[in-house]
Amino acid sequence: MIEDDRSIYNLRMKLTIAAIALAWLLTLGLVSPLFTQAPTQQQQPEFVKQGQQLMREGKPEDALALYRKILQTSPDSVPANLAAGSVLDLMGKGEDARKYFTKAIEVADTPEGKASAKRAMAMSYAFEGDCKKTVEYEQQVFDLYGTGKNFFQQGETANEAARVCIDSGDLDAAYKWYQMGHETGLKEPDIKPARQDLWNFRWEHARARIAARRGNQAEAQTHVAAAKAVLDKGTIPEQAPFFPYLKGYVAFYTGDYKTALDGLNQANQNDPFIQCMMGQTYEKLGEKDKALEYYRKASTAISHNPAAAYAVPFAKKKLS
Repeated sequence: MIEDDRSIYNLRMKLTIAAIALAWLLTLGLVSPLFTQAPTQQQQPEFVKQGQQLMREGKPEDALALYRKILQTSPDSVPANLAAGSVLDLMGKGEDARKYFTKAIEVADTPEGKASAKRAMAMSYAFEGDCKKTVEYEQQVFDLYGTGKNFFQQGETANEAARVCIDSGDLDAAYKWYQMGHETGLKEPDIKPARQDLWNFRWEHARARIAARRGNQAEAQTHVAAAKAVLDKGTIPEQAPFFPYLKGYVAFYTGDYKTALDGLNQANQNDPFIQCMMGQTYEKLGEKDKALEYYRKASTAISHNPAAAYAVPFAKKKLS
């Protein structure tokens, strides 16, 4: 009976730690909210709340000191290791950050925990614009989800890798991974029409951006129209905010800066990637002060995701 009680206790502890780590990853923007369909909601550790508040106040050194203090007594804390690494990435100290992510990968004791920690490592390389190393770790995450036939999360992972690659300028790799995400996502058993439309919208969105980056304006507009047609079916209204961003993106890379500004102004103004694109657009229009205003906003992002991985280093370089 004593052994059974210990086994039950250990299982409960593992589930609690995994849920807390997941809550922390969601706070950082590392995983999709859809990933939380199964786990039970858990209260975040107090140090997570404190650290996030310090980050919002522009005090990354204090947040890092807090996480390191937690790690002095709990060196195997996955949330604390991920938090410390994420702050270091935002500070431009990727090599130091990856020591913490390595530890998180080592101590995570569930497949989901391993996947999340490796995803954090992938994002660390994204902060350095390293498509190849990002893909190396995203591939491992992709494979981990594949063992459980979680086709949706495989698709999400592939799209995340693709997003990093397009932002780093490796358009061929981006196309490959977006295509993989589209094809894999559609393998979901008994997939609903709305989910099919989601993957089709994302695929058209991606191809439009890649075509624009390659200077193929006509092809880009064809995919923009196809993306709009999917949206007009009305099954994925939550994706509507991503359409003006697409129009602005395509217009920017095809040299129509006034149209780009119009589209970007209708996109999510809290997205650091959008803020960087706004800054670049104002630069092209000769409005330096407005450009710097948006770069300053982008430089303060505190998420650990593809948008911040591109925006924070880019904006800080523009401001230096």
